[in-house]
Amino acid sequence: MRTLLMISSLLCSASVLAQPQLRQYSASIEQSVWQLSKNTPLECQLQHEIPQFGQAVFRSVASKGLNLDFELQMLRLPDNYGLAEVLSVPPAWRPGTPAKAVASMKLLKQYNGDLPKKTAWTLLTELEQGFSPTFYFSDWYSPYDKVVAAMNPVQFPANYHQFNQCVSRLLPYGFDDIAFTVLRYESGGDQLTRESERRLAQIAEYLKYDQEIDYVEIQGYTDSYGGRWMNEQLSVKRAEKVKSFFVAAGLSAEKVQVEGFGERRHVAPNDTALERKQNRRVVLQLTKP
Repeated sequence: MRTLLMISSLLCSASVLAQPQLRQYSASIEQSVWQLSKNTPLECQLQHEIPQFGQAVFRSVASKGLNLDFELQMLRLPDNYGLAEVLSVPPAWRPGTPAKAVASMKLLKQYNGDLPKKTAWTLLTELEQGFSPTFYFSDWYSPYDKVVAAMNPVQFPANYHQFNQCVSRLLPYGFDDIAFTVLRYESGGDQLTRESERRLAQIAEYLKYDQEIDYVEIQGYTDSYGGRWMNEQLSVKRAEKVKSFFVAAGLSAEKVQVEGFGERRHVAPNDTALERKQNRRVVLQLTKP
């Protein structure tokens, strides 16, 4: 009888021990800080510190289309693969309101968690309504714990408004859109077409905000009308004029390389006016570290 009681007691203890413990991380009302950490026409970033855990970061960048991504930056990165359940938890002043299941976030070994555009906008909308986006996952370092990390919506609205204003002012093109550019020319000179002038104006606007351009390669070309030597000189003149544009925009002359190829390396025949226009060009290639 005594043995049966001991076994029963051990089973009950094992049952209690089997229940996972919740290790919770979130900012208190006093700690809750939202910060617009980047606010330029190239990038907008809204972040929130989760004490002892890491940061929640929303980011949108200059691009042809509206974009947004979310990253859960963790001080202690995952040591295995798993899933985090993402819930939107109602505030205490809305008793009886159920939590909403938003998504499942993949957790990859030694990587921060991230969520795509649609889910990221959903999290922002939930925060705007006073809900707390919360992440639940099993701890990789302790078999007895589940981790709960939550965002606090206190102080969120004013910073979210600033974030939206920043997003509305992002350039409608990014580095990848201008990194490789072909400028076209009118016949016989170094005068750009109107379309190419607009393109160069876009690059000038971009260079106002991005100080990380490391190197620019400029290659000039012509059609096959005129003498071979004259065409080579014209291609160099076109490329040098574009180089002057980059130097005036603040780039060091040492970072800009110029080459003139004249009528070599055609991209189209020279039989029609349209084909010759394709060959009259300067090719730009920008690189960043």
